[in-house]
Amino acid sequence: MSLKKLSLKAICIFIAVLALSSCSSSTSNSANKSTTVTAPAGMPSFYAIPANIPSKAGELIKYVKVSVPGINGTSYRVMYTSVNEQDVVVPVTGLVYLPQTPAPKGGYKVIAWSHGTNGMAMQCAPSLQPSQAVPSINQLLAQGWEVTASDYQGEGTPPGILAYLVGNLSAENTLDLVKAVQGNSVFKASSTYIVWGHSEGGQTAMFAWHLAPSYAKNLKLVGVVAGAPPSQFQFIYDALKTSPYSFYLYMGAVGFNIAYGNKVAPLNEVATPLALKLVKQKAETKGCYNYLQTTFDKYSISSLVTKDPWTVPAWKKLLIANDPGQFTKGNNIPLLIIQGTADGQIPPISTQILASHTCSIGAEVQRWMYPGEHHAQVITPSTPDMIHWMNDRFSGQSVPDPYVPVGLPNVLDQNCQTPGGFTTPAP
Repeated sequence: MSLKKLSLKAICIFIAVLALSSCSSSTSNSANKSTTVTAPAGMPSFYAIPANIPSKAGELIKYVKVSVPGINGTSYRVMYTSVNEQDVVVPVTGLVYLPQTPAPKGGYKVIAWSHGTNGMAMQCAPSLQPSQAVPSINQLLAQGWEVTASDYQGEGTPPGILAYLVGNLSAENTLDLVKAVQGNSVFKASSTYIVWGHSEGGQTAMFAWHLAPSYAKNLKLVGVVAGAPPSQFQFIYDALKTSPYSFYLYMGAVGFNIAYGNKVAPLNEVATPLALKLVKQKAETKGCYNYLQTTFDKYSISSLVTKDPWTVPAWKKLLIANDPGQFTKGNNIPLLIIQGTADGQIPPISTQILASHTCSIGAEVQRWMYPGEHHAQVITPSTPDMIHWMNDRFSGQSVPDPYVPVGLPNVLDQNCQTPGGFTTPAP
């Protein structure tokens, strides 16, 4: 699937050298067997991709201990295998944190962190900054839990641009890292785990909840925490168009094009020539959060977008496929949704609709709404409550959890049995 109309020919040539190209329609599940690729310019040598990587997803390629002042545990930078949208095995980087306490019998319980929006380029990889990669990391380690954190493919490794908001890819990357640490004498991980993510990572967590029963059958997922997960994409599209976060829309369009190729996700059907030029100049080379925001927010929506993607059949199909609000089948894995009532990026009513829908397909859902908290700020007051909920999941407590969140006064605590259903409080 050619990406030439995205003006990313150089990336495609680079990937082709690896024989891992998403620029072709190959569905072969084979990895690179002969070529060693040096680390991208300006990145540590660890990010070099060795020859003969495993041909199966969920396998470690290499790892190295990294010194991280302030972390109450041991940190490792890792490279492992996952798959792209064409089912080709690809290298992905990430982090693994071990607590200071010895591993219990059966190994450390695992928290799989799925990161939020931080940009799109290789140099945005959270594993480059392990001290900042996982919020509340010391509180998690203090519980005696191991923490895994994927960069997602595209950050840290080719194709050099993240497949932003392609839910199954980031979820598979997250699950494959939990698979990769199994049976390793250094990581001593148990097969029991919880997925936690916020914002983009909240969508990833939702897709991990959806995929885990079939994609990670040999692991035991006992709970999922989705913080402010994007859903109801048409509603969010309309909300973001005139907000300071409209650049998320361009990230999403580019991310879909990277994942699916130009035939399935034709970028020129929704983006202007100016937008295509900016993608080449900005997203590819300097595409981290602050740079993208200050660059794209200089332009009006009309100067960058030719059509509402919901009116373009190819794009509407992809948006629906990546919206957790479109799941049609539930499971018995407990799900907790956390959000602040003053969230200016993900409208709180969207998580109300998501929670109601997920209950309707047979899931066990709780939703905690923290009064007055904004999008990312809700993480701090909700973390102790969330850790209590996680401990209850690891210990096999019943659901819905009777624990009442106390991180702030008057937290709205709802579940599928709440009289009157889910509601959305005022900011």
